[in-house]
Amino acid sequence: MKIEKVDLKRLNMPLKAPFETSFGRLTFKDFMVVSVHGDGFTGYGESVSLPFPVYNEETTGTVSYMLEEFLIPQLLDNEINTPEDVSTLFHPIRRNNMAKAAIEGAVWDLFAKQKGITLAEALGGNKQEIDVGVSIGIEPSIEEVLSKVERFISEGYKKIKIKIKPGFDVEVIRAIREKFGDDVPLMADANSAYTLEDIEIIKALDEFNLMMIEQPLAHDDIIDHSLLQREISTPICLDESIHSVEDARKAIELGSCKIINIKTGRVGGLTEAKKVHDLCADKGIPVWCGGMLEAGIGRAHNIALTSLTNFTIPGDTSASDRYWEVDIVEPEVKLSAPGMLVVPSTPGIGYNINEEVLKSFVIESKSFYSKLTHK
Repeated sequence: MKIEKVDLKRLNMPLKAPFETSFGRLTFKDFMVVSVHGDGFTGYGESVSLPFPVYNEETTGTVSYMLEEFLIPQLLDNEINTPEDVSTLFHPIRRNNMAKAAIEGAVWDLFAKQKGITLAEALGGNKQEIDVGVSIGIEPSIEEVLSKVERFISEGYKKIKIKIKPGFDVEVIRAIREKFGDDVPLMADANSAYTLEDIEIIKALDEFNLMMIEQPLAHDDIIDHSLLQREISTPICLDESIHSVEDARKAIELGSCKIINIKTGRVGGLTEAKKVHDLCADKGIPVWCGGMLEAGIGRAHNIALTSLTNFTIPGDTSASDRYWEVDIVEPEVKLSAPGMLVVPSTPGIGYNINEEVLKSFVIESKSFYSKLTHK
């Protein structure tokens, strides 16, 4: 693959409404868009880090620094033949997975476009449509949660994820079940807000027939989760604890979870995400694709990844208008049917960049050129 140039843009996009988790409250998305150019084609990637280091150690600032100082120079100064080579190239650099994933995703998109195939096909996916769910943040009141649940059920989303934290957990889940019944596919996401000292609260969730409880314990834990899973009937899904296929292997062998959430940014790119997917498929562990409030480029990557066969649980890749007044891709990501998204059939991510909209959100822009093509 010939890579001649990399463009790096930092964007600040306001959310339609604040989104709150146990980490805090977001009113905007601060993120990087990476574009990789070669042979007349351009591939796009998007970072998923938050402005502050609460989901993991990365921030938009650290992603920008790692891209500019280490990852982009490495990519431009070396020959690569396939996107998988990028993962190998970056392997000596510890962690910084969200920074790695942003540029590796752009290379995957470029590769698919150069080959004239969809990103889903390049990854080995075979679905034409994917099931999708929706994530509801921590709201000021249970009544507001119920209102949103009702709206999203009416829109046909196939999984409702509720963010919980101590003091906003059992009662909100009970209220949803009492109003909407047991047939609604419902899960709770704790974002590491509990410890084993809260085991009775977590056990109390067993009565509500949840699809899963996501990451109830510490963000870096797989030991205590294995103890907790033995004590509850609700499947545990690990998110923040899984940074690689090796993490997934160890968690599965320990019995720490029955489901794994795969986020490309968290594991360092699509190559590693595929490895986690394949391991889980081999071990009989279902997976789904989590969301990080992505704009259109990141959503397109999630759609392509979810086309792989073991993504059997609806992910968090909802339509663009769930979070944005206007998105940076065209057409915007829209439901093709209730709770369904079409996997694009045009090369690469399958969406065009709305340059005018993207430009309106850019707060910083830099370009980098390959020494291999500028001698």
